Amino acid sequence: MKGVIVGAGQVGLACAYALMIQNVLDELVLVDINQEKLIGEVMDLEQGMSFVEPTAIKAGTMADATGADVVVITAGAPQKEGETRLDLVQKNVEIFKKLIPDIVTHCPQAILLVVANPVDVLTYAAWKLSGLPKSRVFGSGTVLDTGRFRYLLSRRLDVDPRSLHAYIIGEHGDSEVPFWSHANVCGTPIYYDGMPADERAAMDDIFQQTKNAAYEIIRRKGYTNYAVGLAVTQIVQSIMRDQNRVMTVSCIADEIFGVQDVCLSVPAVVGRMGISRRLNLTLSTHEEGLLRHSAQTLRDVIDHIRF
Repeated sequence: MKGVIVGAGQVGLACAYALMIQNVLDELVLVDINQEKLIGEVMDLEQGMSFVEPTAIKAGTMADATGADVVVITAGAPQKEGETRLDLVQKNVEIFKKLIPDIVTHCPQAILLVVANPVDVLTYAAWKLSGLPKSRVFGSGTVLDTGRFRYLLSRRLDVDPRSLHAYIIGEHGDSEVPFWSHANVCGTPIYYDGMPADERAAMDDIFQQTKNAAYEIIRRKGYTNYAVGLAVTQIVQSIMRDQNRVMTVSCIADEIFGVQDVCLSVPAVVGRMGISRRLNLTLSTHEEGLLRHSAQTLRDVIDHIRF
């Protein structure tokens, strides 16, 4: 089982570290334009190998990635304080114009997992530039947002976050949508719409904390990395071990509630062949309107991309 991480910045390295300590891959190739730093990072990872199950880690180029099963793309301009994910669009698309054809040349059978922001738009761009099937090009989407949401809800409800089934869907960004109507604790509905006003306000605050988490972390430390590294590891694990887990990855869809040809996060089944299917959502009228707005927000940005 061979994986590649393209981009050895803070996010790429967090992904590499999490993949290594969880022994998801047999072989991992890291690719970055700064080869000297890359070699140092790989040396640091390798020297911890006696403490974990072994993974063969290599600093290389896309030529070393030949035969990879999955390519994780974290390369791109970082999000700065005060900058939205959508502000990053065109400069990262320009990077993808050079990067994606090179990946496809060396790894034509691989699944492409886009992590760089804005992830929904860049996933769409990666699909267009690669010519690969929709099932094999998807993004980390709102998997991290969903994890943040569950963690914050778990503190409020005093339960293990792994017992919570609550999702963030739509854009990984400012128009994302809390899927309250189906949120539950081990099958017991949370009943957001029927809550007293004060409790509902607390739940709304939890969503706002979820949506703004990256901005708060970037303001304090300059970047996010640990949680996204763990989220990506869960996705790669589901691919490599054919777990068919339901995850809110960013998918290319022909149509979302009347919005054509867009990419956003909805629950989908992720396994060895990529996305095998998207689940049909039964949304409240309010949620449907929010998701349509999120889809249109992304479609408007896609319309302005210069491929």
